[in-house]
Amino acid sequence: MEVPVIDLAAYLSAGEGEVGSEVSELCREVSGILRETGALLVKDPRCTVEDNDRFLDMMEKYFESPFHFKRLQERPNLHYQVGVTPEGVEIPRSLVDEEMQEKFRAMPKESQPSIPIGPDPKWRYMWRVGPRPSNTRFQELNSEPVIPDGFPEWKETMDSWGHKMISAIEVVAEMAAIGFGLPKDAFTSLMKQGPHLLAPTGCDLRRYGKEGTVFAGYHYDLNFLTIHGRSRFPGLNIWLRNGKKVEVKVPVGCLLIQTGKQIEWLTAGDCLAGMHEVIVTSRTIDAIKQASEHNRSLWRVSSTLFAHIASDAVLKPLGHFAESPLSRKYPPICAGEFVEQELAVINLKGNKGES
Repeated sequence: MEVPVIDLAAYLSAGEGEVGSEVSELCREVSGILRETGALLVKDPRCTVEDNDRFLDMMEKYFESPFHFKRLQERPNLHYQVGVTPEGVEIPRSLVDEEMQEKFRAMPKESQPSIPIGPDPKWRYMWRVGPRPSNTRFQELNSEPVIPDGFPEWKETMDSWGHKMISAIEVVAEMAAIGFGLPKDAFTSLMKQGPHLLAPTGCDLRRYGKEGTVFAGYHYDLNFLTIHGRSRFPGLNIWLRNGKKVEVKVPVGCLLIQTGKQIEWLTAGDCLAGMHEVIVTSRTIDAIKQASEHNRSLWRVSSTLFAHIASDAVLKPLGHFAESPLSRKYPPICAGEFVEQELAVINLKGNKGES
């Protein structure tokens, strides 16, 4: 199955006026795809291939830097929510969540995820995008950015690509809200001043390029929606709502959007957080060979951005979703509190004494 591609140009050209029947139908298609697949491919004329390549080039250069240099940008006292997270720190949820393990053991063999044997062997860099609240209960989730020495283009490149991807997320959030029968700004109003994170990962394919290596174990994202530019190396598998495992192929010029736990909360489970993993596949091996032949970087970089609900906003089922019999599974909780609970499970709060 190919994940459908939605061109956002029609919605963008409609402007602020009343949504016409054609755009309304497109919005229903967006909400339907997110509900059934947990993933959506979009084309946004504001996000170009050149933008993505410029970002990937800089991040490849950074991840190729010496180990000791990268550790200078590490901030474990802030739960790794800014700066670099070294390989071997993030623990895939599937390694510690017994309920999740029971579920995937019950799957047909062909749909089961690859089982990680320890923490993820990937690096990650956390960069806040967009304005932060001046007054918040969750200061560590809204901390100042970390800029590595020797990268004069860092801030402009990170901010430019980050803002463009957030703009694409906001359009999809509006379209999804309309498609779900909610006010157009039902989601975007809660996203304002959220702790949005541009969080590219770096995987060293020279060291970890063996087929079957798990870079990101089977998991869901804790945020609202996640967006990725196209990586130069494939390896992402997602699970559809019906349990089928699908390898995602992102066409050139497209962005991949995935549903996170916060949108599941806001829709009382009508739209579930999408399960996914990143592993070395036979297609990854082919891309490694091709990159080697052309003397290109062998770091697999994902230009991932996590769009969040604002830390001090309350997560609860919205509008008609509050009437769902499943809404009791999603009691009101402050978004920042929810994030801290989730971070504790995957070991990103361990340095402050939490389990």
